Amino acid sequence: MKRITSARISQLLFLLLFLVLFVNTEYRGRDEINGAVNALFRADPLVAATYLLAAKTFTWLLLPAVLLLVATALLGRFFCGWVCPLGTILDLLGSRFRRRGAPSLLTGNAKYWVFLPLLGAALAGINLAGLLDPLAILVRGLAFSLHPLLGDTTRGAWVGLYRVLGEGRDLLAPGYALIRDHVLPFREAAYPLAFLSALILAGVIGLEAFESRCWCRRLCPLGTLLGLSARFSPFNRSPEKLCADCRACSGLCPTSFDREILQKEECILCMECAVRCPSARVRFLPGSPLAGEGPLLPQRRVLLGGVVGGLLAARFFRFRDPAAQAHMLRPPGVRDEGAFLAACVRCGECMKVCLRSALYPAALQAGVEGVYTPVLIPRLGYCEYNCTLCGQVCPTGAIPNLPVPAKKREVIGKAVFDRNHCLPFAKKVNCIVCEEHCPIPAKAIRSRRVLDTDDQGRQVELLVPYVVDDLCNGCGICENVCPVEGKAGIDVFAVKDRTPLRDVQGPAPVREGGDPYG
Repeated sequence: MKRITSARISQLLFLLLFLVLFVNTEYRGRDEINGAVNALFRADPLVAATYLLAAKTFTWLLLPAVLLLVATALLGRFFCGWVCPLGTILDLLGSRFRRRGAPSLLTGNAKYWVFLPLLGAALAGINLAGLLDPLAILVRGLAFSLHPLLGDTTRGAWVGLYRVLGEGRDLLAPGYALIRDHVLPFREAAYPLAFLSALILAGVIGLEAFESRCWCRRLCPLGTLLGLSARFSPFNRSPEKLCADCRACSGLCPTSFDREILQKEECILCMECAVRCPSARVRFLPGSPLAGEGPLLPQRRVLLGGVVGGLLAARFFRFRDPAAQAHMLRPPGVRDEGAFLAACVRCGECMKVCLRSALYPAALQAGVEGVYTPVLIPRLGYCEYNCTLCGQVCPTGAIPNLPVPAKKREVIGKAVFDRNHCLPFAKKVNCIVCEEHCPIPAKAIRSRRVLDTDDQGRQVELLVPYVVDDLCNGCGICENVCPVEGKAGIDVFAVKDRTPLRDVQGPAPVREGGDPYG
C-alpha cells in the first residue's frame, strides 16, 4: 500500500481550510465575516512584494507574508509542497495526464520573464501581480465560474426534484437547507469575465499534460519568488546528485530533477524522495546556504529586459476611454484611483460578498491596468447602505474596512437625472421611485410640486425630482430601481472629489414648490 506522506496530509488539510474559508467568504446572514480567504492572500509574499513596490509603503496586514518569506529562507520552498491549494489540486489531478515533456517555450528563463515584468510594472505604480498570482487565479476561477455554476445547478436540480417527487421532496429539505445555507452562494450572479477566469484556471491545470507541476516550476511568479528565497535555506538534500545505481528520485520528484543535481529553488519539499527511497539514503541536513547553486538572479539581459519590459508595459497600459471613465465607480472608501490600483490584488473577494450584486470585475473600462479590479454597476446592483462586507474581506486594504457610520458617508459618485428618460421630465408622468428608495435619512433625492403642460396641452401637477449633491453618496440604488426600461432615467457618475459627506442624518425634507428647472 502506498504510504501517505506528511506533506500530502498537510496539503489536504490546507485545501480543506481554503475551501472552508472560501465558502465562508459570503454573506450568511451576519454583518461581519470572521474568517475569510483573504487570510491566505495576507500570507502571500508576491502580494506583499508588489504592494510594497507599487504603493511605496507597507501595511501591517501583509506581515504574515513577510514571515512566510523569512520561513522559506530558513526551511526552503515548503509553501508550494505543503500549503498551496492550487498546488494540491495539480497534484490530485496531475496523475490523470500523460506527460509529454515541457515545451521549449517554457524552459530556461520563462519564469523570470513572467516574474520580473510584474516587479517592473509595480515599480511604475501598477500592481498586476494578482493577474498571475496562483491564489488569485484559483479564487477567481471558483468565485466567478464554478461556485455560481454549482449554485445554479443545485437550485435547478432542487426545482426539478419537485417535479419528480412532488411533496415527497420535503424529506430531503433539511439536507438541501444545510447546503444552501453553508455551501451555495447567497445570490445568483453572472460575471462578465467568468469564462476567461475558468479558462485561465483550466489552462494552469492543463499544463500538467506536459510535466508534473509545470505551472509551479516554469511560470508561477509566487513560486519564483519563494524559490529565490529558498536558495538561502541551510537545509540541503543528501545525496546532492542522483545515485548512479538507482536514479529512482528522478521519477518521484514532481519538480526539480530535470537535471542531475537537485535544484533547491525548485524543490517543494514534498519529501517523496526521502519517503520512497529504496535504499533509505535521502536526508535533508543543515549545510551551507547556496551550496551547489548557480547565480542567485538570472543573466543580466533577462533581469534588465524583464524589469524594463514591466516598466514600459505599465506606461502603455494607462490609456483609458474617457466615456468609460465617467461611469467607472469604485467600491465605497476608495478615494484615490492610483493608490487603489497599487493595492488591489484582483482576487474577486469583494465581488463575491457584495450583498446587492453591485460589484463586478472590470474588463477594459478601467484600461488594461484595471482588468479584474472591482467596479460598481448600478443598473445591475447597488451598494447596500449598512453593508461593509467588501472592506472586511479586502486582503490589502485597497477597499478600507470602515465602521458602518463612516462607510455611510463615503462618496462613490453622484447621481444626475437624464431628462430624456426620467418620466416626469420626458413623459410628464409622476414618479418618485428613486426618492422613495434613497437611503440617506435627509434624502439626497427630493421632489418639487410644479404645474406643467403635458404633450396634449393639458395642465398637470408634477412631482419633479432633483438631486442634493451635498447629500448624495452615489450608492446607485436610484439607478437600480428606476422603472424605465433599458437606460435608467438617472445615472450615477464618477467624481474626482470623493471627500466623505459631512452629515447624512436628519429628517426627510418637506416637499416644496418652485421651478423644477432652476
